[in-house]
Amino acid sequence: MTVSTHGSPPAPVAPSDHRSRALLLDLDGVLLDTRPVMRKAWQRVQEIHGVALPFRDYERHLGREFGDIMQRLGVTDTEAVRRTYEAESVATAHLAEEFAGIVETLHAFVAADWRLGVVTSKHVDRAAPLLARLGCPFATIRTPAGAGRTKPAPDPLLLALVDLGVDPAAAVYVGDMAVDQESAARAGVPYVHAAWGYGQPTAPDPETAASPKELLSLLLPAKQLVEGSTV
Repeated sequence: MTVSTHGSPPAPVAPSDHRSRALLLDLDGVLLDTRPVMRKAWQRVQEIHGVALPFRDYERHLGREFGDIMQRLGVTDTEAVRRTYEAESVATAHLAEEFAGIVETLHAFVAADWRLGVVTSKHVDRAAPLLARLGCPFATIRTPAGAGRTKPAPDPLLLALVDLGVDPAAAVYVGDMAVDQESAARAGVPYVHAAWGYGQPTAPDPETAASPKELLSLLLPAKQLVEGSTV
């Protein structure tokens, strides 16, 4: 999937000081490494529902809502499969780990007066406990449980910005999958690809950060960093 038909969003820049700024982030593959959890949950689906598709087939659709993925994989009885997947995800949530440097990076953005938000295709009952572990002040969390269409539609990003009172041009979305990039392009929100995540960027080539801490040098002027910061 490419985003060329939607045009290239503006390059991410640090907006001028008089405007509110927002950093929106995906969850899986950006904030937390949840691949071990997803792998276990998919194995449980295979065992209970006789689904023969390997985890890699599921993984290549990450970023989309679960029902959308099931439809693309041709898996029937979606709601029963969803219940199994979600129950196992909750049971194995302890296997998820935050990416190195992500918490310190988020706090540096908060200190620089950026508003934080999460836009994820993970349902809220599974997303909220994981995000709580990070201990960061997310001002909004948009999941498939809310209004609007899911990624790659622009709706969740735009609704998150309505929550925050921030213009699309004064925001940045950090994702790791093609659907994240497409959603940002369709919303007119500058996009940064998290190279530490699970997917590859598509054309047109976006800005890329090799690590969470690299987001700081990409988006924050040196004068905005707090003296003595660990990042």
